[in-house]
Amino acid sequence: MQALQVACRKATSDDVETLFHLIKGYAEKGIMLPRTREALEYMIDSFVVAEIGEEVVGCGSLTRLGKDLVEIRSLGMTEGYKGLGIGSKLVDALIEQAREQQIPKIMALTYAVSFFEKNGFKVVEKEIFPEKVWKDCVNCPKQLACDEIAVLKLLN
Repeated sequence: MQALQVACRKATSDDVETLFHLIKGYAEKGIMLPRTREALEYMIDSFVVAEIGEEVVGCGSLTRLGKDLVEIRSLGMTEGYKGLGIGSKLVDALIEQAREQQIPKIMALTYAVSFFEKNGFKVVEKEIFPEKVWKDCVNCPKQLACDEIAVLKLLN
């Protein structure tokens, strides 16, 4: 079997509709916060997409939470493309962006702990990220009963 040729690139406004539907699928399962088309258009520069040929099959974004901390958000794959290494390629692209911005810490809130551990992250207490709590968690419907796990990777 031939290896998939996956390319990661910065998202453009042409990707908004695809991103909207990809994220919506996860949001409907309660495992990702929903994003409106308008919000995606506004934050499109923070997104990276994975493509096979001309088809976008995954996405992820990087959001700055503080001077030395960024968060991986909206990391997801199209059904049928999970388990093929695409998520790791997206994480690598996002880590590279953090390095380019000279940000030493990258975190995520996730249900896919083993995936992030495989990519060099360690489980940590959510409470060590007051930037995240005050920026986003305050508006989350799961705020008082959050079941996501915080993971952190220190970049050199």
